[in-house]
Amino acid sequence: MSPKERRALALLLGFAAVGHVVRTVGAAPSSAPPAAVLLDPARDGDPEAHRDSIKRLAAPLGADERIDADLASAEELARVPGIGPATARRIVADREKHGAFGGLAGLDRVPGVGPAALAKWAPRLMFTGSRADTPLSNEAGQIDLNGATVDELDGLPGIGVNRARAIIAFRDSVGPFRDVAALAKVPGISRALVDRLAAHLLVR
Repeated sequence: MSPKERRALALLLGFAAVGHVVRTVGAAPSSAPPAAVLLDPARDGDPEAHRDSIKRLAAPLGADERIDADLASAEELARVPGIGPATARRIVADREKHGAFGGLAGLDRVPGVGPAALAKWAPRLMFTGSRADTPLSNEAGQIDLNGATVDELDGLPGIGVNRARAIIAFRDSVGPFRDVAALAKVPGISRALVDRLAAHLLVR
């Protein structure tokens, strides 16, 4: 065999050896299926509890099940029919900024939430926050619109701190309110909101 033929044979044997190695490595079983999601117990806690939590958050509400809007996470609130993830995040963000809602009417201060939504969610929500639906200033549970502080107005259902400040700014610039209906002149206060607040307010 000539030197040229020996070099060609050595080259062919080298290619064959490389091909065998590639096939062997490619056929080696993987340590985990490609689609497997591995839970790190140190990071994620008990994997079984983690699975149960995911199942619960994905499941629709039971017939008598209600969600506490003053404590629930955005994921839990999103289980309420009609709320959805985006609205749930807005509700939680508002609660973290302004405090507990204290009642269904308190949700009205959340952007994008209106009477139709509140009526739909009512059977599915509960409230355990410390804020009362009716701030007390007299025996009838009403506050004086011309003497109320930001904190007192903030406690009214559907007002919140920004509207409370707007009411006081309006009162300081224009003068005392002549009646409760005049509250609708404040920017950001609708006639419908004034109607809902009428039982909580008086003008002295």
